[in-house]
Amino acid sequence: MMKHISVMRDRCVDLLAPSIETSQTPVVVDATLGLGGHTEALLTRFPQLTVIGIDRDPRALEQARARLANFGDRLKTSHAVFDSISAVVASHGYSELSGVLFDLGVSSMQLDESDRGFSYSHDAPLDMRMDGTQGITAYEIVNHYEPGALVKILRTFGEEKFATRIVENIVKARAQAPMNSTMQLATLVKESIPAATRRTGGNPAKRTFQALRIAVNDELGAITRAIPQALDLIEVGGRVVVMSFQSLEDKIVKEIFVEASTSKSPRNLPMDLPEFAAKFSLVIKASEKASEIEQEENPRSTSVRLRAIERVAA
Repeated sequence: MMKHISVMRDRCVDLLAPSIETSQTPVVVDATLGLGGHTEALLTRFPQLTVIGIDRDPRALEQARARLANFGDRLKTSHAVFDSISAVVASHGYSELSGVLFDLGVSSMQLDESDRGFSYSHDAPLDMRMDGTQGITAYEIVNHYEPGALVKILRTFGEEKFATRIVENIVKARAQAPMNSTMQLATLVKESIPAATRRTGGNPAKRTFQALRIAVNDELGAITRAIPQALDLIEVGGRVVVMSFQSLEDKIVKEIFVEASTSKSPRNLPMDLPEFAAKFSLVIKASEKASEIEQEENPRSTSVRLRAIERVAA
């Protein structure tokens, strides 16, 4: 198993530092706790800090709690999807936050545990649920969705140009027997894509697996619902930091951040009236990538896009 390295850990901690350091009793939500690397760094650096860790994956929560046990009640955890962030924060007795960190997409642990069905490199059942205790599986989507709905998933969430051809082959295959093997699906996808296209851009199954995973876990819907809640919870001077790992996630984050940091003053007014002024300001004007050194040391950081925003008015 690849050693788990938290992507842009030190940069995320540095971005959250100003809002933590100005509070007597700072509270930060790690909305995607995972194995707890970012939270460990935050709790170590800021002795007055409390972190609420959210994860939808019971296995990740169990491992993170064990790893971070020595921090005692400075870590509070909740088994939930991060679009329940408002309810989770309230359940722990808080109404305002100094910061929120989102590390979007599939976690290293989920990719490394081959039995979860996230990887096209290992044979496993077609599952792909981040929370294996509930929700539909990739098996159900692949075997039971109408062809048109499947094409839409592959095109929308995987940006797959050959979606129609892939789905035609899925429909033929599932008519013979249900598909429940990641390797079977990966092979079918590869055979559906023209040979010239297969020579570039990595594993040809990557886009299809991404699309199914996003659909199974309603990832983009959860992001669209969660980030506005996070912004509402942030106190003045507090920050929301988000790491995205593919363009669909980053587009949603960018649009929400731009909207929150844009004045609502009518254009014909000579000055920006306080009631129309933006309540947030972008900490990073565009997005940041991981350094070249980090990308060499941790291949999973190559696709990351980091954005940060700060509340400047109540």
